Amino acid sequence: MLVWRFDRFARSVKHLLTALEQFRALHVHFISLQEQFDTSTPIGHAMFTIIGAMAELERDIIRERVKAGLAQARAKGVRLGRPTVRIDRAALALLLDQRLPLPEIARQLRCSRSTLKRRIREAGHAAP
Repeated sequence: MLVWRFDRFARSVKHLLTALEQFRALHVHFISLQEQFDTSTPIGHAMFTIIGAMAELERDIIRERVKAGLAQARAKGVRLGRPTVRIDRAALALLLDQRLPLPEIARQLRCSRSTLKRRIREAGHAAP
């Protein structure tokens, strides 16, 4: 198994070690292009575990910072996510009455087909 960095291979130390044990059972070597140690030796296995634990810690810290930043933004009233697409219901009804295909209606209303389908459902119209 060849990877760029082994911390990009697994999300947790547990997953990393489980995968390494499965590789050993299948006689598959694990090679990382960035880290230079041999996972078939006790020292290599220990380094693998330590670096995996540090990668998991880094990921957890980043996750907590992102959550805190999002919570702070929400507390300040920042609206997160995509902007809401407003569709004129009268224009939608007119285009649906013309029996145009959904992609054409979406193009004319300047929205995605999924947004269009959702607005049709919300308005109680039957989709063409």
